[in-house]
Amino acid sequence: MAVAAGGAVTVTTTCVRLLSAPRSVAAIRTSSFVTTLSYSKLGFFPARIRNNEPARKKLLVIRAARTESQGVSLGSRAPNFQLPEPLTGKTWTLEDFESYPALLVMFICNHCPFVKHLKKDLAKLSNFYMKKGLAVVAISSNSVATHPQDGPQFMAEDAKLYNYPFPYLYDETQDVARDFGAVCTPEFFLFKKDGRRPFELVYHGQFDDSRPSNSVPVTGRDLSLAIDSVLSGQPIPSAQKPSVGCSIKWHPQKSL
Repeated sequence: MAVAAGGAVTVTTTCVRLLSAPRSVAAIRTSSFVTTLSYSKLGFFPARIRNNEPARKKLLVIRAARTESQGVSLGSRAPNFQLPEPLTGKTWTLEDFESYPALLVMFICNHCPFVKHLKKDLAKLSNFYMKKGLAVVAISSNSVATHPQDGPQFMAEDAKLYNYPFPYLYDETQDVARDFGAVCTPEFFLFKKDGRRPFELVYHGQFDDSRPSNSVPVTGRDLSLAIDSVLSGQPIPSAQKPSVGCSIKWHPQKSL
């Protein structure tokens, strides 16, 4: 920040995104999950900033690096996986979910502010739809070499703290993330299953429009609408907003 002649203030920002103003909740079309678990009932209210100088405006900023989920072809099959669950020690595979009509695979982690922003709601949305027949699994693929706080021990603690109703699996080799084409956390892959046919990808988009500090309430609108459509046998629009979050922390390249 520099002070120019006449007292004017010039602010220079680098890699800082100024967040948008709050949106009207009434303008957001709700799904059954949003209607049942509205943000006001869940205790989510836009933050109020106390300010003794009402003439001034305060801007909230977030410095976390942003990465968007990339194009993965809708209709592609769910990759096979075999991953451990640090909380229980159990190993899970894709076959464990074959009896379900739909499967939600979420790539998350412990430390990312975009994931922290949604942790409670990931548990609530999953609880709601698992009772309706949805299978849910979360995977962490971050390198513990660069982010030890995302390691198995801390994953188990997170699963207990937030009472995750889904298995939270550890992708140590990062092969599963690559097979799915995952690049960020959080990132959502919703698959449907018709009879004995393999799981097919029908949704690869965002949770909702809420981001850390942008004052848009967390509703789960986009993802819940997609799940509602899958479970009711309705088509899902192919126009889907990408998920936004932290980049997956890949293992450092080893020198030869």
